[in-house]
Amino acid sequence: MQSPIETYKRYRTLQTHKISALPIVILMPHSACNCRCVMCDIWKDNKNLKQLNEEDVKGLLASLKELGTRQVLMSGGEALLNTNFFKLCELLRKEDIKVTLLSTGLLFRKNTDQLLALVNDIIVSIDGDEIIHDTIRNIPGAYSKLKDGVQYLKNIDPSFKITGRTVIHRLNYMVWPKIIASAKEIGLDQISFLPADVTSTAFNRESPWDEPRQDEIMIGRAELPALKNITEEIIEKHSIAFQNSFIAESPEKIRKIYAYYNALHGLEPFPFKKCNAPWVSAVIEADGTVRPCFFHQSIGNIRENSLNDILNGEVAMQFRKGLDMDKNATCLKCVCYLNLSPGTTV
Repeated sequence: MQSPIETYKRYRTLQTHKISALPIVILMPHSACNCRCVMCDIWKDNKNLKQLNEEDVKGLLASLKELGTRQVLMSGGEALLNTNFFKLCELLRKEDIKVTLLSTGLLFRKNTDQLLALVNDIIVSIDGDEIIHDTIRNIPGAYSKLKDGVQYLKNIDPSFKITGRTVIHRLNYMVWPKIIASAKEIGLDQISFLPADVTSTAFNRESPWDEPRQDEIMIGRAELPALKNITEEIIEKHSIAFQNSFIAESPEKIRKIYAYYNALHGLEPFPFKKCNAPWVSAVIEADGTVRPCFFHQSIGNIRENSLNDILNGEVAMQFRKGLDMDKNATCLKCVCYLNLSPGTTV
């Protein structure tokens, strides 16, 4: 239960642009990844290893406590590649901060006991049925390892929540119905979907992709009718999955994936989205870099200043005050947005 004081602080944050409450923080404990996904460039910099250490997280704790952080999402890269990952979890859990792991699922078997003890829930990436998933991940046996790891965890603790997240793009949209079936086969509790980001510098891109690279991942203009048909097929044939929230999004949000690709081709405006991520969360990368969200520029580094000082420093304050999400090019094309109302409990 969230206290009235916490709710008030979150209202004040939205009103004043000064961060008084920060419910969610995303940490990237390790810069490398154990997959080589076609829609992501993180793995291309695996040789230049960066990672957060215990001192980094210990240094964060004062700010997290002061700002009332309730949840830390461990993202990446693959967070489990950090050999001190579970020590970082211990530090957070001692402060009653919920830990959510975003993972490829390849290392679950060897870390089962610690995952069940120190992680509250897991979100895995799933890209298709076995053939498509392994092709997109560029890792032979990736699907089999994911399935085995999830089922092993669920056999030990059926109540442990493991959900899936799928990026829909040119290489997997035709098997979208099979992705839903695969999520059920694996034993996931829920599955969510979003379009591919092909325009930003997120995911370790030194610069935005050029058009030929975008075209490899972006659903083509000639393919849009097929995407629309598949979208409507899913909505029609999986009504129960929407009703019981096995599919996390509503039918209206699922249709926005088609609208998003339509917009990339200039056929309609980008779908409306309501987002307050820079006011309710922060992203901390493996080298300590702090961003207001995955897609905007750095506003500081926790190895130089405290998180509280960074978030309420002049650079960050001016960024939030001047951010018009209805006009900002990065926000308009964003595929992954967060809208957390002041009264919502994390």
